[in-house]
Amino acid sequence: MTVRDEVCRLIEQLSPDAVCDGRISERLGLSVRQPANHNTRELAGTLGFERRKDLCAICGSTKLVIRRSGNQRQ
Repeated sequence: MTVRDEVCRLIEQLSPDAVCDGRISERLGLSVRQPANHNTRELAGTLGFERRKDLCAICGSTKLVIRRSGNQRQ
């Protein structure tokens, strides 16, 4: 499974809640935030993924987050 697959799966599991790149990295055990950031930027606007400044459901901070809306699947 690729990092992108893991990122997608985590976002889908948390849907409809939004999550920030930092908490994605933390949950997936990534040593740096960059792979999560790269993948969330690529996913934004595709397959029902939306990225915007909002509240992260995990850390509670207002920052750039991503969520999956609707029932679209890859």
